[in-house]
Amino acid sequence: MEVLVNTYRGPLQDMMHTGHIAVVDYTGKLLYSCGDPERVCYARSSAKPMQAMCVLESGAVEKYGLDDQDIALFCASHNGEPMHIQAVRRALGKAGLTESVLQCGVHYPLYEPEADRMKAAGEQPSQIHCNCSGKHSGMLVTATAMGEDLDTYYKPEHPVQQRILHMIGEICEYDPQKIIMGTDGCGVPVHALPLRQFAYGVARMAHPESLGEKMGAEAARITAAMGKYPLIMSGTGRIDARFMEKYDRLFCKSGADGYYIVGDKKEGIGIAVKIDSGNGQARNAVVVEVLRQLGIISQEDLAEFADTHTPKMRNHKQEEVGSMRPEFTLHKA
Repeated sequence: MEVLVNTYRGPLQDMMHTGHIAVVDYTGKLLYSCGDPERVCYARSSAKPMQAMCVLESGAVEKYGLDDQDIALFCASHNGEPMHIQAVRRALGKAGLTESVLQCGVHYPLYEPEADRMKAAGEQPSQIHCNCSGKHSGMLVTATAMGEDLDTYYKPEHPVQQRILHMIGEICEYDPQKIIMGTDGCGVPVHALPLRQFAYGVARMAHPESLGEKMGAEAARITAAMGKYPLIMSGTGRIDARFMEKYDRLFCKSGADGYYIVGDKKEGIGIAVKIDSGNGQARNAVVVEVLRQLGIISQEDLAEFADTHTPKMRNHKQEEVGSMRPEFTLHKA
């Protein structure tokens, strides 16, 4: 195990977070790593850009006149802000669907001001407020375009989920039969494969020529849509949006329980990060530090991400009592 992040309370190193990093180019070469780059772990929502490839492959984009905002939404783990609710209804409506077909579960919006407003007004959340309702919309639109059952679209054996499984395997050049399947918080399958192999798939999407003409064009459109609508595919204040608003060369996607991916379109590399504790704050600090060490975030730009890179720990009176710091060096392969 390799410690990537330490948390200090006063002068004492109080907590630590171990983890794993793989930086891979589009030829499959491991460039840098920390921990175990072969660690098998669930990609969680970081797989959404690859899952969205199946929407484009199905012909649903042309059939229903879906645009780049819709495509960004299909990659989203959104905040549940009003703009996201409108975007989900818009995308579903193009396929003649309503939010009643969603089966992603219910929670209050991740965006606290909107959640607080709803609670104060006595409004109950519905499936559309789930942060994964955009991804589910893409699955439902695909099933509709293919004439498939909508009631069971989320189940592993459904053609929608089988296509996603094989798509991830194809992009990552990894045998789909070796991909370990679990169930995500929103009820659909999640996919576990070696961190290095998933980073390779991200690198191929960052260098779409490596995927061939048709799939490459689809990957390029997805990553461009994410960069064009970063707030749709994440939300106000989220680190995904902040990265993509700042750097045109990047596409980024957070995943639950400490997973994160970054594709660098300028260099054709993929980065995959997994924090063993699942701590999202530690994960984000590591991603900023990786990008700093790779020279993507300059020393001048680092101050803009200081709140994420070295977040302050505060007590209930909001007094600063410590900090979290990424403390690792990427190992060159």
